[in-house]
Amino acid sequence: MRTKRALISVFDKSGIVDFAKSLNSMGWEIISTGGTSKKLKEEGINVKDISDITRFPECFDGRVKTLHPNVEGGILAIRDNEKHKQQMTELGIEPIDMVVCNLYPFKETILKAGVSHEEIIENIDIGGPTMIRAAAKNYPFVTVITDPEDYSKVIEEIQANGDTSVETKELLAAKVFIHTSHYDALIANYFSKRLNIQSPKTLTLTYEKKQDLRYGENPHQAATFYTQVQETEGTLPGAVQLQGKELSYNNIGDTDGALEALKEFDEPTIVAAKHANPCGVGSAATLAEAFKKAYDADPVSIYGGIVAANREIDKATAEVMAPVFLEVVVAPSFSEEACAIFAKKKNLRLLQLSDITKRDYTCSKAKTVLGGLLIQDMDLQLLGGELQYVTNRRPTEKELEDMLFAWKVVKHTKSNAIAIAKDKCTTGVGPGQVSRIWALENAIRQGGERIPGSVMASDAFFPFADCVEAAHKAGITAIIQPGGSIHDQDSIDAANKYDIAMIFTGMRHFKH
Repeated sequence: MRTKRALISVFDKSGIVDFAKSLNSMGWEIISTGGTSKKLKEEGINVKDISDITRFPECFDGRVKTLHPNVEGGILAIRDNEKHKQQMTELGIEPIDMVVCNLYPFKETILKAGVSHEEIIENIDIGGPTMIRAAAKNYPFVTVITDPEDYSKVIEEIQANGDTSVETKELLAAKVFIHTSHYDALIANYFSKRLNIQSPKTLTLTYEKKQDLRYGENPHQAATFYTQVQETEGTLPGAVQLQGKELSYNNIGDTDGALEALKEFDEPTIVAAKHANPCGVGSAATLAEAFKKAYDADPVSIYGGIVAANREIDKATAEVMAPVFLEVVVAPSFSEEACAIFAKKKNLRLLQLSDITKRDYTCSKAKTVLGGLLIQDMDLQLLGGELQYVTNRRPTEKELEDMLFAWKVVKHTKSNAIAIAKDKCTTGVGPGQVSRIWALENAIRQGGERIPGSVMASDAFFPFADCVEAAHKAGITAIIQPGGSIHDQDSIDAANKYDIAMIFTGMRHFKH
């Protein structure tokens, strides 16, 4: 019976010595390359160098060492194919029964601060992907390992049965193609970003699993949370969970919505969100005051909601938050006293996101549809240019301040959307209606007695004057909206009739 052979060439050498020793002890011949060969020999393992197999020296600083018929042929030859067996004999090629290889650290390289283009290029592996893809293609005859976590399983099977099962071989082969597709996608995305390639003819996105979730939107739906490899600063995947239950699918979506809205504000601000919509937003001199505003804006909807803060949550803020049932609190940091207060609420999820205010994203927003994917730029702008004062009465300084506050809120509220605000606090929010007047009516109804003296923001223009009429009846004194309807003058005339100040921004903010 012929001696089985394993080709080992790994960048990540964790666990490889024990694995190779186990193979050696079972009579396997080990072929190796470069640094791996040196490491195994230092540990007293009998190793044959790759150049002994190829009868050609490693060259070009190690760029070429395994790309040779004696290697690829030994991996790819079909063992029960008589023609292949004859060719192997004629060419002097011996079978390779196992390939153990993990690739140059391209991901780790691109994530390094200040890394040069030249260093990145040198960490694009060529021979490794070729070998493991070849082994995966010929999986009925070749065991291929790319993940050190699989070493023990393979050794156990060989010890028990003399070889790995076909089922295990196929599973390991599948892992290869998952791994190489991820690896190649990282390289493609690097070049696309470097060269500013927009809307390529084909698109491959790659993400890494962060965690399996208990379920999706509903208990009968399975779900997993994946994170992109780069540019996670200031995003939910970059947060550290300090306490509480595992995040759910809905927690993640809702917290992301709260974070997007929070990034619009510079002064101490609290965004309370429900179903990814702001339900209460408050800005104030202190975070504790801001939370009181956000809570008072909608004490019903905040129950079981998400709270995002753009300052450290201190003792005073934690004390006013603690009596309220919340699912998630996310902030750049928490004081020791705040952590002690929240520790009594063991199910409350605390997330620390140090760069929570980061806004300079180059990433895109993606949305799946059945059978497809929609991609668009992030909505990073707030205004379309100079504000247009279109009514006879201009807003007061205070009204203008509140109008811009409401405009930031409505930008992150699902369309059709209305946000009503006063004193840098929402007094009514109307999200996600199929009719704009319904969104306004819902916001007014929700705000009740707090609406008079407020200002209103609409995420898109008014096709009719009915929203101005309803605003006047509710006691709203000023309106900010994009403008752009063929019926703009009707709304302007109605605003003038009721002495309501109106501003056009020249930019809409639909959010579907």
